[in-house]
Amino acid sequence: MADPEHTDEGGPAGRPPRRSDTHDPRRARMRALKILFDADVRREAPSKALARISHDRMALMALDDLDEEASEEPAERLEAARRRSGAAPIDGFTTALVDGVGARLRELDAIIGRHARNWAVPRMPVVDRNILRLATYEMLHEDTRPAIVIDEAVEMARLLSTDESPRFVNGVLDAIRQKELTAGSA
Repeated sequence: MADPEHTDEGGPAGRPPRRSDTHDPRRARMRALKILFDADVRREAPSKALARISHDRMALMALDDLDEEASEEPAERLEAARRRSGAAPIDGFTTALVDGVGARLRELDAIIGRHARNWAVPRMPVVDRNILRLATYEMLHEDTRPAIVIDEAVEMARLLSTDESPRFVNGVLDAIRQKELTAGSA
C-alpha cells in the first residue's frame, strides 16, 4: 500500500519530502500518542516516559499491542510474530513528536485551550488531550500537511476514545489550523 503522505521522491511541488526517520508515520504517531498518554497518566515528563519505554522490551511491545496474554496463538507462533514485528526500537519520528510535545507542552495547551470551546485542557479526557497535543505540535512544527495531521488525529480519536471525540478533535484542530497557521504565515 502506498504511503498517503509522500511519494518516495518527496511528492509534487509544495509537498514536504518523505520522512527519512520513519518507515511508517502512522505507527510513529500512534506510538508517540501512547507514550504521551503514559507520561500524562504517570504525571511525568514525556522525555522521561520515552527514555523509560525505550529501554523496556515489554513496554515497547505494548506500544504495538503485542500482548501475549491477549493472544490465543501458541507460544512458538507468538514468539515468531514478536521477532518479525514486535519490540521494534522507537524511530526518529516518534522521538521527534514526543520530545517536541514535551518541550512545548505549555504552549500547546494554551493554543488548544484557546480553540476548545467550553473545555479546559486539564479537564479533557486524557486520550483526547494527548491527541490534540500531538496533532497541534505536528501541525505547527513539523512539515506534514495539516489535512493529514487532522485526518490522522480524528482516526486516533475514533479508535481510542468516545463516540463524540472524533468530531471534537476535528473541530479543535480545524480551528487551530485556520487561526494559528494563517496567523503564522501573515
